[in-house]
Amino acid sequence: MPNDINIYPVQQFIETVKLADMTQKKSITLDIKTARVLALTLGEISAKLNQDYESIISKIQNNNTEVLEVKLDGGGFK
Repeated sequence: MPNDINIYPVQQFIETVKLADMTQKKSITLDIKTARVLALTLGEISAKLNQDYESIISKIQNNNTEVLEVKLDGGGFK
């Protein structure tokens, strides 16, 4: 599945936090436009992960029809 989500806002946020940490700033601020884009991107990522998870679970359940038979006869143990 191609990843068509633009993760640039998340990368930009991470870089902002790294820079603030390196310069020992006590806080960072985001304007509302940046915060909105970041929130929407995180929502898209979360939705995509959930969709992928559901798809994987569905595939596992559909392929789980194999019957496995195990027999133990004890061998020659006395």
